[in-house]
Amino acid sequence: MTNVRLQWDALVTIEEWRPEPSASRLKHELDGLAEVLHACVHAGASVSFILPFTLAEALDFWQARVLPSVLAGERRVLIAHSEEQIAGTVQLILGLPPNQQHRAEVAKLLVHPDVRRRGIGHALMERLETIAQSEGRTLLTLDTRTGDSAEPLYHSIGYQLAGVIPGYARGPASPDLEPTSFMYKHLLPLRST
Repeated sequence: MTNVRLQWDALVTIEEWRPEPSASRLKHELDGLAEVLHACVHAGASVSFILPFTLAEALDFWQARVLPSVLAGERRVLIAHSEEQIAGTVQLILGLPPNQQHRAEVAKLLVHPDVRRRGIGHALMERLETIAQSEGRTLLTLDTRTGDSAEPLYHSIGYQLAGVIPGYARGPASPDLEPTSFMYKHLLPLRST
């Protein structure tokens, strides 16, 4: 668990999501994660979903796609929260082919629209990189909608542009196909002492 004092002077805790066997606790976590995804898509985030996008669809994504992958050890999820409210999340996909065990994929960096531009995304990415290093990963890759608000964040923390594919994905609120930027960052391996 990492505590971070953010620009807005609120204490946000960043910790890895370890789904609890308690049904009520797991439901609370899944509902909070679904709320963040739902709010982000409705605020224009291009993260694989298009409008109309219901809270039930967001919940299904976490239950059917992410949770099994976390339980299988193929994905690690970080959650940023203040008290019981989830402010943001990011995923590290580790389940890659045998010839790519040196890398991991960053996915679904989501910060609730009500608390954006306060350092939460940056803090999540810092912690994610530490986890990647602890897993022996020396290369991180990601993709983001070209020109999206996350792109400058990734550049500011050392991600390099590998290239842009025009017409890669549909925008969340438009049938237009938009370009996607593919980025990468090399990490130093952790030294054992």
